[in-house]
Amino acid sequence: NMRSMEINTARVKRYIEMRQTEGAQNGTINRELAALSKMLNLGAENTPRKVLAVPHIPKLKEANPRKGFFEYGEYQAVLAQLPEFYRGPVTFAYHTGWRQGEVLALQWSNVDLQEDTVTLDVGTTKNEEGRVVYMTEDLKTLLQAQWEHRKASGKLLPYIFPNESRTNRIVKTRFNRAWQSACEKAGYPKKLYHDLRRTAVRNLVRAGIPERVAMMISGHKTRSIFDRYNIVDDKDLRQAAQKIGEYHGQCNQDLVTPKVVSFSQVNKKWV
Repeated sequence: NMRSMEINTARVKRYIEMRQTEGAQNGTINRELAALSKMLNLGAENTPRKVLAVPHIPKLKEANPRKGFFEYGEYQAVLAQLPEFYRGPVTFAYHTGWRQGEVLALQWSNVDLQEDTVTLDVGTTKNEEGRVVYMTEDLKTLLQAQWEHRKASGKLLPYIFPNESRTNRIVKTRFNRAWQSACEKAGYPKKLYHDLRRTAVRNLVRAGIPERVAMMISGHKTRSIFDRYNIVDDKDLRQAAQKIGEYHGQCNQDLVTPKVVSFSQVNKKWV
């Protein structure tokens, strides 16, 4: 409840200190200050001006983003240490890059086994946009197995990935404890569930899927975050060198290999 003319740099700094005391990360505070800056600038650009002067709004230094990924063997090792009913959501996240909350909340109404699609409705995702993904063979096998387990149990819950007793959806806090335990047993104690999302993005791009399509699958709305996940590593650089070498080799072969044309073909051309 503050008028725009009362907002100045000193007040902004006090706000920063308050949010830091509350435990907010610098990145979170910067996003909040960016919204404030945008609001003030829009007011200043208005005719007549709604904001007479836009104060300097400091920006905090942010930590470098995490670069955690799963190689396939690491993913399999962690998966093997999880209780069976937790493996489904992990497998789904590894293949799609969907957020934990989106995966755990999935219901059978989101699935079309005839069309092989999984759909998130508008308003149910972090960016409020809907999403459709077509199943790979692995995802199709996973969801068909979940469907058969559902029928065999006789408990027709709406959730695709129910808890161990099949009485409700998986509780996030319990899942996180099981995840941490599995990572430690597998020898990867610092792995995060969110690393599955980064891994899926990288795998999609490595598979040759256009980046715009990969963004639609994973649910990334902005390029900045997508590019942060699509990190190039030594393996990518080696593959690039191999591909460019193969390309140059093909070009050289096309250049030195004469094209043989039969006399009959030439004769037909001039008849």
